[in-house]
Amino acid sequence: MIIDLRSDTVTRPTSGMLDAMMNAEVGDDVYKEDPTVNILEEKVAAMFGMDTALFFPSGTMANQAAIKLHTQPGEQLIADAYAHIYNYEGGGVSFNSGVSCKLIQGHRGMITADQVAVSINPPDFYHSPLTSLVCVENTANKGGGACYDFKEIKKIRNICTQNDLRFHLDGARLWNALVAKGENPKQYGEVFDTISVCLSKGLGAPMGSLLLGKQSIMNKAIRVRKLLGGGMRQIGYMAAAGLYAIDHHIDRLADDHKKAKEIGEALEGLSFVKNVAPIDTNIVIFTITGNEEDFIAKMAKKNIHFYGMGEGKLRFVTHLDYTATMHEYFLTILSSF
Repeated sequence: MIIDLRSDTVTRPTSGMLDAMMNAEVGDDVYKEDPTVNILEEKVAAMFGMDTALFFPSGTMANQAAIKLHTQPGEQLIADAYAHIYNYEGGGVSFNSGVSCKLIQGHRGMITADQVAVSINPPDFYHSPLTSLVCVENTANKGGGACYDFKEIKKIRNICTQNDLRFHLDGARLWNALVAKGENPKQYGEVFDTISVCLSKGLGAPMGSLLLGKQSIMNKAIRVRKLLGGGMRQIGYMAAAGLYAIDHHIDRLADDHKKAKEIGEALEGLSFVKNVAPIDTNIVIFTITGNEEDFIAKMAKKNIHFYGMGEGKLRFVTHLDYTATMHEYFLTILSSF
C-alpha cells in the first residue's frame, strides 16, 4: 500500500469519472465548438453568478491570464508573500505581464484590508509603479490551507473600489474553503473581478481550471489564452471529468478535512514535533526537531510519501485517493515514532 500525501494533485479518475469522460460529446474548442466544454463553462459561471467562464489547461495559466487582463507592463500588483502567483508560477508575473509584486507579510498567507490600503502606491507619484491589482489566495496553500474570513474579503473589495483597483482570486482550492466555511460561490462572484478555480486538486479531475469574470473583462481572455499557448481542441473529455467532479466530489471534501485534523492531532502527541499549524482544510503543515530529510526517508521506506517545504516545515495533503484504510494505517505508523 503506497500512501501519497505530497499533494491533492496526485489523484486518479474514479470509475464514474472515466465513464463520463469516455462518453463525452466533443468538438473543436478553439472554435468554441466543444459542447461539453461549453456546458462546463456555463455551469461554473452560473454557480458563481459570473457572466462567463473560460476553460484553461492549468491553474497557473488561468492566474497568469487574469493578471495579463488586469494590468499593463510596468504596473504593480499586491499579494501576500506566500502567494502562489509569486512563489510557484515560474516568475510568470514579470515574464508574461511585465508586472512587479508588492508583497505583504500577512497571516498564514492571508492579508487584510488595512495592509492593502497602506501598500497602494500614490497614483500621481510617477517614480513608483502604478498599483493596479490585488490578488488573494483562498485557501492559502503555503499558509496551510488557511481560509479567509469573508468579511475581510469584502473589506478588501471596498479598498479596491475606492482606489480603482482590480481584484483577483486565486481559488485553486476555493472548493475546500466553501465546504469548510459553509459559504456560497455566489458570495465570491459578487466581490471579485475574476476568479480562477481548479478541477484537478481536491475535486480529482486529471486536469483543468476555469477563469471566471465579468464579460467586459473576459472579452480578451480567449486571446490571452491563445497567446499563452492554451488553445485546446477536443478537450471535452477533460471537461466531462470536471463536470463529474463538480457534481460528485465537492461535498466529500469534508472527509479530507476531517482526516487532516486527525493527522494533526496525532502529530501533536509526538515528542519530536515542535509545532502543528492550525488546520482549516486538507493541508497539514508542521515542524520537527530532528532532520527533516531523515524523517522523510524513514517514512518513504514505509511507502508514505510527502514533501518538505523548507525552513524546517513538512506538509501532508489529504485527498480523494487517500482512503480510510490508508488513514488508519498512517495514524498507526505515526504513533510508532
